[in-house]
Amino acid sequence: MKITSYQQNLLSDIERLTAFYEVITEKSKGIIYDLGTGSGVLSSWAAPLSRFVYAVEKDPFTAQIAQKNLRLFKNVSLMVSDAKTIFFPEKADIIICEMMDTALIDEDQVPVLNSVQKYLKKDGDIIPCGVFNGVEAVDANIAHLCYHEGVTPQHQLMSKLIIYDKIDFKKYINPKIHYSIPIPINNKGTVSGVKITTFTLLTPNFICGPTPMLNPPLLVPTNKLDVEKGDEIILKLKYSMGGGLDTLRASIEPVS
Repeated sequence: MKITSYQQNLLSDIERLTAFYEVITEKSKGIIYDLGTGSGVLSSWAAPLSRFVYAVEKDPFTAQIAQKNLRLFKNVSLMVSDAKTIFFPEKADIIICEMMDTALIDEDQVPVLNSVQKYLKKDGDIIPCGVFNGVEAVDANIAHLCYHEGVTPQHQLMSKLIIYDKIDFKKYINPKIHYSIPIPINNKGTVSGVKITTFTLLTPNFICGPTPMLNPPLLVPTNKLDVEKGDEIILKLKYSMGGGLDTLRASIEPVS
C-alpha cells in the first residue's frame, strides 16, 4: 500500500486500526461513503462487504495515493472533492467519517457530517456514531496548547474527569461550544490549565479511548488559581468544532 509519512503514522496505530476494522467489517453493507478516505484503507475493508463505496478525498496528492491503493476494487469510486459540498447520486446505508480530532475542534468532522446527513438513509449508520468529551483541571507549566503525546510537559491532575459534552453524529451538531463547567477540586495546589479528553463511540456499545493517532488528549493553559481540596471552580470553555485550535478559549474562576 502506497502511503505518506502521516498515513504511515495512522497505519502504525494498531489500537485505532483494530477498532475501526472490527466495526467496519461488522457493519458494512449496501452503499457506503468513506469521507476523507486518505490512503483508502477503510474503503478497502468496506468494499468486499458492500455493493458500492464512494471514497471522497479533497487533497489531490492524497487522492492519487488512494486511487492506486483502491484500483483493484471495481465497486469503489474515488471522488476528488470537498465532502461538505459534494453531490452523491444515491443515499448511503453507512457513512464512514474519520476526520477526528480532540473535541472535534481541528478537523472537519462536524461541518462534513452536518452537510451529508441528508444523504443517509433513515435506517443508516455512521461510523463513528459519536463522541464523549471530558475535562480535568490540571497544574501544568505550559504556555501554549499541546497534545498529550510523545514528550509532553509534566502535569498534575487536580480533579476527576467531568464529561461535559455528548455528541450524536446522526443529529445536527451546533459547532459553537460555549460552556460554564463546574469542576470539584481533589487536591490542594494551583490550577493552571485543563486537559480535554475525547472518547470515540464507534457504535453505541463500542467505545474507543484516545490512541496516539485518534484524539490524543489536549492540554490547554488557563489563568492560574490557588485551590484547596474540596473547592469548586468554574471553567469557561469556548471553541468552534471544525474552526481550528485558534478558536479555543479557556479560563477558570472560583465559585463565589
